[in-house]
Amino acid sequence: MPLKYKKLGISFQYPDNWSLDEENALAGGQSVTVYSPGGGFWSVSLTPPSADPAELAKAAVEVMQEEYDDIEAELARQTISNHDMIGYNLNFYCLDLTNTARVRSLRTDQATLTIFFQAEDHEFDRIEPVFQAMTVSLLSGDTIF
Repeated sequence: MPLKYKKLGISFQYPDNWSLDEENALAGGQSVTVYSPGGGFWSVSLTPPSADPAELAKAAVEVMQEEYDDIEAELARQTISNHDMIGYNLNFYCLDLTNTARVRSLRTDQATLTIFFQAEDHEFDRIEPVFQAMTVSLLSGDTIF
């Protein structure tokens, strides 16, 4: 049975065997992360609505480029629950394993959200539908929108 996170003015569902890390939110920050048992993770960050979604997505890629060599980043657009998002599809190596990540950002009247999820490729293919379901639950639930 899925669990429900409902703080920071947002809500989303996540699998009951995944670990929730809201340390940043409890310390006054504006992000929360959920980890899969295999190490993949899904994260959402909130910034003021004046923040530019394209710039936030690009900044996330730049941080990844500082961390990983030879990262591939492809611009991506996606619509979920009538919310248009901009972001990037990322591929890179970490500890000799291939990894896939997605960053998506969108603006609402109340906040600009940045959603980031990542996993090693052997896990990513299996849990990408879970990442997508969590994103759908965020964007279509009783959130700040």
